[in-house]
Amino acid sequence: MKLISKYLLSAVLVAATAIPAFSQNDSQSSSVIRKRDKNERNTEKATGVTQRMQSFYEEDPSHDADLQWMRVIYRQLDLEDVKNAPLYFPEEPAEGQENLFRIIMRLLASNQVPAYEYLDGREIFTDDYKIKVKDMLDRFHILYSDAKGSTEKNPKFTIEESDVPANEVLSYYILERWEFDTRENKARPVVEAICPVLHRAGDFGGEAVRYPMFWIKLDALRPYLAQQSIFTDDDNNLAKYTYDDFFRMAMYKGDIYKTRNLRNKSLMQLYPDPDDLKRAQDSIQNRLETFNDKLWVPTREEVIAAREKREAEQRGDNITVESRDDNGETAVTAAEQEKPAAKRSTRGSRKPKQVKQSKPKSSAKSSGNAVRSVRRRK
Repeated sequence: MKLISKYLLSAVLVAATAIPAFSQNDSQSSSVIRKRDKNERNTEKATGVTQRMQSFYEEDPSHDADLQWMRVIYRQLDLEDVKNAPLYFPEEPAEGQENLFRIIMRLLASNQVPAYEYLDGREIFTDDYKIKVKDMLDRFHILYSDAKGSTEKNPKFTIEESDVPANEVLSYYILERWEFDTRENKARPVVEAICPVLHRAGDFGGEAVRYPMFWIKLDALRPYLAQQSIFTDDDNNLAKYTYDDFFRMAMYKGDIYKTRNLRNKSLMQLYPDPDDLKRAQDSIQNRLETFNDKLWVPTREEVIAAREKREAEQRGDNITVESRDDNGETAVTAAEQEKPAAKRSTRGSRKPKQVKQSKPKSSAKSSGNAVRSVRRRK
């Protein structure tokens, strides 16, 4: 009995000493969780983007087993083009609206999204190639000051609205990925990253020099771009779309200046002649747009219509065959139906000989009967 009571006493002592240790560890872990939750709530309150929103806009990368074809396209978006104007206007924040570059600079200054080095065709979106915002601001001579709560590990900056060079960002580079997914059985474009380009003239004027600033992944921007409404039509001043819709629906217009290739050369390097360059750009764009059409076997009617259209073009006719009805008759445009028939040339040909017709003999006016001769016969 004494031995059993001794073991029971030792067990009670061990449990008594262990309970405070466990409670202390639990209290520390709970305090860490509460502090982390508090920081997350403060960040969500300041940015207006919750963790749920960020996870909603994050896209899982396509698996190689689901992809059968992919092509990487580099485009240049000229903001002077009407279709790309929503990225530039308004120049100054007005009525809760601001242009794309101001949104990007605000997010970079508050250290909410990462940016990566511009490597001219060898873009690598890893931690080794992340830029330091302070170095980038110094490089492009953008004035800033340290923000409240900025630390060495989490640097934050304050940039005045007048110091943001939004009027100098006159174009963007976008990295567009065309991929054919076997799950959807179609090719679709996905904008992977975007790069602001500064246009700055020298001290003595002249043509502006373009300075690509940095690459930033669009997936990191989407939760914030989805909150900014824009209007894309001068006839309708309602802001029906967002910046996220603008890129998802490919509402922009951009020229292809490069495709990913083994030699890492741009189209201008491959085709120095302007006419050859334009033909190469049109050929690439046409292949991308007609990729889905070539996946399906055309019907008999489509084959006949295409053959007749090709034959008409070879003959030099302007007839456009649109379709064939059930009876096999071709339908042409209304303009061709109303087109007058061509006149036959009469130049160099003889005039036809006119045949004189004899005048008819006089007849009785009073009646229709024949008149008997009154000459006397011998």
